[in-house]
Amino acid sequence: MLTKRIIPCLDVDRGRVVKGVKFFDHVDAGDPVEQARRYQDQGADELVFYDITASHEGRQIMADLVRRVMDNIFMPITVGGGIRTIDDATTLIQAGAEKVSVNSAAVKNPQLIAQIAEKFGRCATVLGLDANRVKANGRERWEVFVNGGRVPTGIDVLEWSRRAEALGAGEIVLNVMNADGTTEGYDLEMTAAVSDAVKIPVVASGGAGSPQHMLDVLTTGHADAALAASIFHFGRYTVGQVKQFLAEHGVPVRIT
Repeated sequence: MLTKRIIPCLDVDRGRVVKGVKFFDHVDAGDPVEQARRYQDQGADELVFYDITASHEGRQIMADLVRRVMDNIFMPITVGGGIRTIDDATTLIQAGAEKVSVNSAAVKNPQLIAQIAEKFGRCATVLGLDANRVKANGRERWEVFVNGGRVPTGIDVLEWSRRAEALGAGEIVLNVMNADGTTEGYDLEMTAAVSDAVKIPVVASGGAGSPQHMLDVLTTGHADAALAASIFHFGRYTVGQVKQFLAEHGVPVRIT
């Protein structure tokens, strides 16, 4: 049986880890290298780094930071934010990233997913999907957003998930904006729907506030992994405590 993964997420803005609510109102949460070392020691399965303003501000990718982090840890990392071309993806892989996550650029140029998958394989190709519940004319729909959650696209979440898989994405990180940073729990309905719509792994993101929330999304939400930030960054729980809770409730996890 495949183990479920617990993944701390480090949102980075100009070299510092930050954390916000619903993608905005960010506060400082520490140094990326120190955080990475701490999570490795706690037994995290991997790390995700997002440069959260690179696409919005048109800045370059954070290859130097990736190299600095990989000089200090040996766990797998996924890096996203500001990846616009296959050359950008190549730079990050060469800097030490195991996977690259594309979001805004993939919406504008879906073939970027195929190009990365062709060069580095599905296992290195991640779709970062920023999703939000949008109400219009009395109806709710699930819409894809880009540029750090600032720009709606009109694209349906499930349709984009299936298309990305067909293009070569090997994993989807589903960032549900309406739950992000609230610590009130993941969006179980949307996560389950995306997980059931594709055959590739889905990483749930947005809303973790307790080990119970992670248990819920890994079972009811059908997710393959749970990503979290607030509960880890500010010391509410350690990765080890979460994994112990999951193991006690029958979820297969890697205990170090």
